[in-house]
Formats: sequence, C-alpha cells, structure tokens
Amino acid sequence: MRREDWDARYAGVTNLWSAKPNRFLVSEVGDLEPGRALDIACGEGQNALWLATLGWDVVGVDYSEVAVAKARDRAAREGIDVDFVCADLVEYEPAREAFDLVLVLYLHIPSTQRASVHARASAALAPDGTFLLLGHDRTNLTDGVGGPSDPDILYAADEIAAELPGLEIEKATTVLRDVAGEEHDAIDTIVRARRPAPS
Repeated sequence: MRREDWDARYAGVTNLWSAKPNRFLVSEVGDLEPGRALDIACGEGQNALWLATLGWDVVGVDYSEVAVAKARDRAAREGIDVDFVCADLVEYEPAREAFDLVLVLYLHIPSTQRASVHARASAALAPDGTFLLLGHDRTNLTDGVGGPSDPDILYAADEIAAELPGLEIEKATTVLRDVAGEEHDAIDTIVRARRPAPS
C-alpha cells in the first residue's frame, strides 16, 4: 500500500489496531531484562509504549505519518517516553548492533523487498539480543481468517528464518490467533532468534 493509503486508514478511526500490546509479544518478551528496543512497523505505537512502561528505551518506526503522529500524541498523553520516527522501512537503516530487542510485527511487503529489511533488522541486534517477528502465515489464506490475500507478502517460518543472517533461530513456527466474531482462528508465523554473544 502507498503511504497515503495507510495514512487514510489510520486517520479514519481512533485505533486501527488494538490499543493493547500484542499477546504473543507479551508472552515472548515480557520476562526479558529491559534495554534498548527497536519496533519496526510500529503503527500507532501500542507495542512500543508497552515496552517503555517496562523500562525499555524504545525507538518505534513506521511508514505512516498519521500513525506516528497518533503514537506521539498517545505517548504525550500518557507521559511515556518513546522515540517515534516516520521512515520508509524499505530504506530505513537502523544502527548496527545497537538494540537488545528488535521487533518486526505484521510488516507485510513484497518478498523482493522483505529480505533486505529483515537483514538490516538482524544487523541492528546487539550480541545476546532477541529478535521477534510475527505476521500472517501463508496458510492463513486457505485455513485461517482475515489478513492480506496476496501470498507474496505472507510469511512462511522457514523462509523468514533464512532471512536472518548471523542469528540463532530459537523458534520458527505457526501460532493460532482467535479473531472476535469469527468461527476460525487466524494463522500467524512467529520467529524468535538471538544474536550469539562473542565467545
């Protein structure tokens, strides 16, 4: 989608997504020792803001100017300090080995662009840091509910794991996510990895 299309979607509602942090994020990283975190495709900032309340020093990056403005407004209202940045994620270059946690949640872009984004996200992870990716799995098209309909922008855990150079894969699988009002669950890919500490 074009930036103006995302801006229009975000402008049309109070919260395009839930104001609460993602449930899988909470279960995967809630017990980590806070440090520096990078939230790529942060949207309206719900995950970045939650991390900041736990003591993380967070940078949240999104393509949509409207989403970033809404995230900044909420942070100001709630007195939470997060550095929200508006940038094209296909071109964004985070500092290398600067973050103890890197999140890529529901960033669905063409496969021709995805690998380079994931490689830069991997490079941003500090030694012994945690990388977490979550998004709509390709099997969701036939066996799940909701989400994008273009298979090229959907995930497969093994493909994502191959796009994370220098990281040790701790988990690469699918998870089921209940969707309000739907008979079936949505199917997501989850990949968790870490950068090994120097020996």
